[in-house]
Amino acid sequence: MTIKFIALDTDGTLLNSTGKILPSTKKAVKTALDQGIKVALCSGRPIAGLKHFMDELGIIGPDQYAITLNGAITRTADGKIMTKDLVSNRLYRKMYAFANEHHLPFNVVSPDSKIITGDHDVDLMVYTQAYENSATLYIREPDELPSDFEIAKGCFATKAKLLDQWEDKIRQEFGQELYIVRADDCFLELLHPNVNKGTGLKELTEKLGITPEEVMALETKEMILPCLTLLEQLFAWVMAPKKRKSMLIMLPLQMTKMASAMLLRNFYEQPKTSI
Repeated sequence: MTIKFIALDTDGTLLNSTGKILPSTKKAVKTALDQGIKVALCSGRPIAGLKHFMDELGIIGPDQYAITLNGAITRTADGKIMTKDLVSNRLYRKMYAFANEHHLPFNVVSPDSKIITGDHDVDLMVYTQAYENSATLYIREPDELPSDFEIAKGCFATKAKLLDQWEDKIRQEFGQELYIVRADDCFLELLHPNVNKGTGLKELTEKLGITPEEVMALETKEMILPCLTLLEQLFAWVMAPKKRKSMLIMLPLQMTKMASAMLLRNFYEQPKTSI
């Protein structure tokens, strides 16, 4: 089997517990790139929040890629949009009105990596979100934006205790029209119903003419669970190689400080037909 495309989850897989890329991981990624394999970072972050990691790894130019915003937008490494599944202006306004009515901190991420909130008293978690993603923070209400303005995702970003109180109500209000994921304790994200990382990977590789048999994905078990049903349609387990359509490796969270580099290194050193 010839692997042409490797998708690497970012937080918890590519990055260690301090948010850094290990030298061994950099070496493994460089080996893949030198062999002509495309390596794409896959993340809930916008492209602005991935760019410095991509530059650090040498994932640059029009022939390398990123799967951003949980798969809502895929791009070339130099920024060109390849595929997108955005949330309509109607649903953006509906989310904003719900948050405003119930005094919940809320923001949206635009396709060009801006973080936009209508809250003048900005929650600390929104500042943190902007900082961690190298994104510009704007204070704008929906009426201050174009009437056809679409978003990549809406985010209820606040203290975990407040989200715990409101998560079920938000799911009841929006779950029929949007894909909702609790990204972590302090973030509840609402996206186009077709969106998840597996769909983003599938859309991008199909556009590139890369078959599922030519794809490897590395993802932590904890991060993959919200997408598992769709991913099982695209990938088969490594334990069943005769039936496998592609390769999905799910890493236990405690392994991720070294596992990404180790698995990639072992892949290059093993006979390809044995994988």
